[in-house]
Amino acid sequence: MSQTIISGVQFSGIWTVTQQAQAIAAETWPGLVFSEIYGFGLNSSGQLGLNNRANQSSPTQIGTDTDWAQITTGTANTMAVKQDGTLWGWGANTRAPLGLNDEIFRSSPTQVGALTNWAQVGLSSTFGGAIKTDGTLWIWGSGNDGRTGLNDNDVQRSSPVQIGSDTDWSQISVGFNFARALKTSGALYAWGANYFGQVGANISGGPGTAVSSPVQIGVDTDWTLISGRGYRTQALKTDGTLWTWGRNTNGDLGLNDTIPRSSPTQIGALTWIGTSNSFGNSSGAIKSDNTLWTWGGGYGGRTGHNDTIDRSSPTQVGALSTWSVLGVGGAHSLAIKTDGTLWAFGAGNFGRLGQPQNPFGNISSPVQVGTDTFWTDAVPGSQFSIAFYQRTT
Repeated sequence: MSQTIISGVQFSGIWTVTQQAQAIAAETWPGLVFSEIYGFGLNSSGQLGLNNRANQSSPTQIGTDTDWAQITTGTANTMAVKQDGTLWGWGANTRAPLGLNDEIFRSSPTQVGALTNWAQVGLSSTFGGAIKTDGTLWIWGSGNDGRTGLNDNDVQRSSPVQIGSDTDWSQISVGFNFARALKTSGALYAWGANYFGQVGANISGGPGTAVSSPVQIGVDTDWTLISGRGYRTQALKTDGTLWTWGRNTNGDLGLNDTIPRSSPTQIGALTWIGTSNSFGNSSGAIKSDNTLWTWGGGYGGRTGHNDTIDRSSPTQVGALSTWSVLGVGGAHSLAIKTDGTLWAFGAGNFGRLGQPQNPFGNISSPVQVGTDTFWTDAVPGSQFSIAFYQRTT
């Protein structure tokens, strides 16, 4: 999941306080929407965007801007899109994954170029990609294993370059060394390294099987959501079924075994409404009844089952049916409830669980982060956390 797109509403003219109150009462004007982003955890590469390198054990606002629209994280970097369509990046920048035409680390948000037509961004430790409002697909950073999708290998691009000429792309998700993108038709494409079958086009994994330009995954056109930032993919179809493929070392795929898959394989027969943007070797998703389920590696308690046991099939976290968002990081997880509260579990070193009273301890079941009730998205990195906060005046 972990892809929040905010569409702002603009109103012209100057409204008096009385007019504003009347419009709000009539439900014809929602008030001002403030969309802020917060960071906590490790900050050695400036990945929290706080203009310093100091770790944070509780959510700290990134700058003062209140017009953010979508966020994503890599291993030690972050990128985001604003409501005005501008693209921003900060943190680690080796191999130019921030698209800033250099490899300089940034400790505060830095705009990528001057364009104002970006819609959605994906990021890993070495490369990134984005989709514009015109439906074009763009990529930058390391080209190893064809991961930039530009039909070559090991060519580095330090600023965005368009992939092909199609104008019907709608969503992108970037893994460690491969990427996938969705078209408006519901067709799904992938490219890059394929050591574990992560491209998903039924191509056997292993060195030399990299795919250097987008290839369609099967013939289905009912894909609706793609996620995953590691060596595997989770995807939802329009009928609510959940599918997965790629690496499966710790039961990452939730298929009750540890066998990698090179083509989409359905997880059970139930219906789901959200899938985690998983980073490490554990995964999760939210069912249609708003229950929370996780599986894969249990290191640090990141699966939230009050233990550190690996699980190879979906297991419910607790008994609540009030979950709406899940993000799984390198060794910790973040989740949001339907009431807008933010929760964390897993390895707590560097303060990445947002618990200032216990900034280094592991927590193996969900614990609330602060008391705020306006959280709408949460994207853990390897050892840090970025969360999206939206409130209406």
